[in-house]
Amino acid sequence: MATRARQISIAAVTAGTLWAGGASAGAPCGDPNGGAETRAAQTLAALTQDEKLTLIHGVLGAPWSGHPKPAGAVGSAGYVPGVPRLGVPALQETDAELGIANPGDVRRGDTATAMPSSLALAATFDLALARRQGRVVGAEARARGFNVLLGGTANLIRDPRGGRTFEYLSEDPLLTGLMVGAEIEGAQSVGGLVSTIKHFALNDQETDRGRLDVAIDKAAARESDLLAFEIGIEWGQPGAVMCAYNRVLGAFACENRWLLDEVLKGDWGYRGFVLSDWGAVHSTAAARAGLDQESAEQADERRYFAGLGREVEKGKTPAARLDDMARRILTSMFACRLAGDPPPPQPVDPAAAEATARLVAMEGAVLLRNDGLLPLTAGIRRLLVVGAHADRGVPSGGGSSQVVPRGGIVLKQPEGPNRAMMFMPSPPLDALRRRLPGAAVAYDDGDDPDRAARKARDADAVVVFADQYLTEGVDAPDLALPRRQDRLVARVAAANPRTAVVLETGGPVLMPWLDRVAAVLEAWYPGQAGGEAIADLLVGAANPSGRTPVTFPASESQLPRPTLSRAPSIIPRHVPSDGPPVVTRYDEGARVGYKGFEARGERPLFPFGHGLSYTAFRLDDLAARVDGAAVTATVSVANAGARAGSAIPQLYLAGPAGAAFGLRFAGWSRLDLAPGETRRVEIAIDPRLFATFDETARRWRIAPGRYRLSAGFDSASRILSTEVTLDGAELPP
Repeated sequence: MATRARQISIAAVTAGTLWAGGASAGAPCGDPNGGAETRAAQTLAALTQDEKLTLIHGVLGAPWSGHPKPAGAVGSAGYVPGVPRLGVPALQETDAELGIANPGDVRRGDTATAMPSSLALAATFDLALARRQGRVVGAEARARGFNVLLGGTANLIRDPRGGRTFEYLSEDPLLTGLMVGAEIEGAQSVGGLVSTIKHFALNDQETDRGRLDVAIDKAAARESDLLAFEIGIEWGQPGAVMCAYNRVLGAFACENRWLLDEVLKGDWGYRGFVLSDWGAVHSTAAARAGLDQESAEQADERRYFAGLGREVEKGKTPAARLDDMARRILTSMFACRLAGDPPPPQPVDPAAAEATARLVAMEGAVLLRNDGLLPLTAGIRRLLVVGAHADRGVPSGGGSSQVVPRGGIVLKQPEGPNRAMMFMPSPPLDALRRRLPGAAVAYDDGDDPDRAARKARDADAVVVFADQYLTEGVDAPDLALPRRQDRLVARVAAANPRTAVVLETGGPVLMPWLDRVAAVLEAWYPGQAGGEAIADLLVGAANPSGRTPVTFPASESQLPRPTLSRAPSIIPRHVPSDGPPVVTRYDEGARVGYKGFEARGERPLFPFGHGLSYTAFRLDDLAARVDGAAVTATVSVANAGARAGSAIPQLYLAGPAGAAFGLRFAGWSRLDLAPGETRRVEIAIDPRLFATFDETARRWRIAPGRYRLSAGFDSASRILSTEVTLDGAELPP
């Protein structure tokens, strides 16, 4: 079944996903040369007990707390020794969510392409671009001697205050699953490389993540967060799955038998290996529950898997389980061509890599509001640029995903004890000056809002840059812009209503000044070429095409948990898990983001899928055809404006009267249209999106009845609708 899924190219599923049917995870990397499991079994038979144990636990790949860098390690997040006599390579593991990290400058002076945040990538709704980014990052990893990418984040955004919101792709399982699958597939396509998918599962908060215990209905988890992972594994076929820090229903994710053995390896038939997050192992029971490899053992309270051999000797852990752990690791090595005859690394073209980062930033920026100000015209003679170090560069998020870009970090802005926001060397101010050579482009740092307002009065237009710092390990206290930037925006807009705001944020923020500004462009963390991309969009050299992959709430009262139960804390050196669990109930279940807004009848600030353009689009003639449980919709898309642009028509579905699942995003298409051009697109709908999950029977069930399909340009503006009638059906898990 997995083979059938992989025969459909990534480009062909931009309109949705064609589901291959249960247990479709298949061999890691698709095992393109065949025989990976046979070769793994042969190698396993030749391993000694000590060699098997060597494969199942690793160490930090960089100097740490008095420990030197391991001999043979490239220098990175993690290292697992190989078995040279049998041609089994060491695992050289690097953080790689947004590019190749260099923790503590362990590889002296090594820089890499710093990609925009994952939210920016998801906002492109462009699977081909996600695959391209994955391939760039994968090639840069191979060029440095790495063979394991710790990337591929598939967690849903349940709360935009989450510290890793910028690393996550979206609030929707379909969008997240397909985009992360494309990223992983692109990375592993370079050959000789394993990518993880992480953090399995429900790692949706950062503060107290080591003590967090997620309480959620299992069926709801299958229809939301786990569905994102399921789709991502089907399409990306990652060589490894990284389990998370938190507990789920009382058990740590890395020793959670329901997650690892029953769902991942049982229902989904996943045949790669599971490795832990750094510091996420708490006992040898994790091995018996489905964990195959302990990562960076110094980060745990004890070197748990180093003692697993004694447990095997005593019969506490079956010898067959140790064999299965080693076999899975070897299977991924052979399937992904780390072992045997790996392809040689290819030269990296820095200019092409930066062009990819720039394209993601440009396609992923979302024009949230525009009251006629943008694009800035050549007739502007006096432009004022304000705030957020726009004269120096663009910001990035913190934590393990931090990349040192080519050109280096140009600025470190303190953000509390032991924390600083890093700025990439792509100043929007310089880029705007180059694009508006006939204008006097002045700059004010925004530290004094009254001074900035006085300057704004004399300008033809103003662009205010505002930023927000998010980082792994701690959640944001609220959704307000920090450092009183809301006051800055309000004062400048009061002085000059021709004000555009560029948000460089880790996720959604509140905008109490929204009605007083003429335009808002959400640029996220735009990566090392972000200043150039932002300038292109502001002056109209590029047409905005990004769409919001996450709902922007109008207030924190609209969030599932309006008040944070824990105060944000300083990032700990370890991930503390002592003390009682912090139980957090996900009572919203599968109704994450826009689904909850729809169910509650609440109007957000900006809905999921929202984004403006410098042209206008029209949808007509929505139709659908049914073949069993397979439903395909078609719709005509027209560019009704005067300039070329990218349209992203979106499909949503709702169930029969009385159905429990509410509104669901069902697919999309991204297409470039010339002025006056009309094209008809086809969107194939994953049958699971018509179903609810029956945890007792471990099956997806489609209820018989009439289902409403609607099409529009965001989740709140569904302008066309039709209905299809489906018979009842069961689908494998």
